[in-house]
Amino acid sequence: MKHIFQKGKKQTKPTLLLLHGTGGNELDLLPLAGMIDDEASVLSVRGNVLENGMPRFFRRLSEGVFDEEDLVFRTKELDEFLDEAAQKYEFDRNNIIAVGYSNGANIAASLLFHYQNALKAAILHHPMVPRRGIKLPDLTGKSVFIAAGTNDPICPSTESEELQSILQKANASVTLHWENRGHQLTREEVEAAAEWYKGIIG
Repeated sequence: MKHIFQKGKKQTKPTLLLLHGTGGNELDLLPLAGMIDDEASVLSVRGNVLENGMPRFFRRLSEGVFDEEDLVFRTKELDEFLDEAAQKYEFDRNNIIAVGYSNGANIAASLLFHYQNALKAAILHHPMVPRRGIKLPDLTGKSVFIAAGTNDPICPSTESEELQSILQKANASVTLHWENRGHQLTREEVEAAAEWYKGIIG
């Protein structure tokens, strides 16, 4: 997978896995990593799927309707890529925190839904529920921050609340943060995520 790796100043810090939104690329979220932890290593990945020339992490059938078969395949592909990247760049595979926006947040959530040890924690900006009707792994010890907009036309508030509930039932610790905004990524929600991050890494 096309990506950027930046070695951090402190090897004990988590590696931040950056996952862009539809039409973005591996450069988009680099400023967020600096706001969240400027000492952490950063692995920023570009989605392998193109939709009308726009990179995404998995296919969709229409707005808000995911191609589940492709989602499962791409989630596995990303999980295996993380294994390879951890070996290549010599970072701790068990200390990865995802930072995803929109489509990137959905694939990060999908990692949690399918692989118990894919991520240590996740910051999900405007995610949707990746799949319904499946049994999640035990996510005890995993922390998740969901940033949602009360007026988000793509991701209604019920979607954010349902995702929180599903993750909590799998024993994850979930914080749901609301902004009175739409689907855009705001500085305020990134600052809230940064505060939450400081709390979980101690």
